[in-house]
Amino acid sequence: MNIFSIDIDHNITAFANDQQVQANIPPSGFDAIFSSEKELAKQSAEWPITQFADIWNSFAGPVPFDALKPVKKFTDRKTAVNRIWKAVQALTPAVAPEAAPAAPKKAKATKDATAKEATPTAREGSKKAIVLEMLKRPDGATLAEIMGATEWQAHSVRGFISGGLGKKMGITVESFKSETGDRAYRVANK
Repeated sequence: MNIFSIDIDHNITAFANDQQVQANIPPSGFDAIFSSEKELAKQSAEWPITQFADIWNSFAGPVPFDALKPVKKFTDRKTAVNRIWKAVQALTPAVAPEAAPAAPKKAKATKDATAKEATPTAREGSKKAIVLEMLKRPDGATLAEIMGATEWQAHSVRGFISGGLGKKMGITVESFKSETGDRAYRVANK
């Protein structure tokens, strides 16, 4: 359990134990030493309400209190003690829980390497297979023909050609203008 101290200049310090507190007593002494919100409330019972704002404003702003904003006053003593107690918890480093010993990792199953020269295949009858057959024709297929065969929209066809065939399957697809002036695609000859 951590012990906190507030000195005369409103500096708040966290200590791990009583020995550290005793070893670090400043010449002017501590204004309060506490390890719970209840102890802070008890020790600050005689403080003027303005002293809480002074203490709060002395640490609000710099890291790790950069999210805290200075205040002009607190409405009551209980709120002031509660907010100061919650804020000083940022001085307490979180203790990492001890990890359980790690189980040995199982060996992953390996896949047989495929030859780079192997032609990627598509499931027979799938839209991918249909589009590939259309693109393998000597004159390829127009965007409108592919859209009609697959019932895809134009952007879906272009995305499939770029991503599904070009990037995923490694097939080079060339784009050209057909005799009618429409955009057409075909598998590039190597």
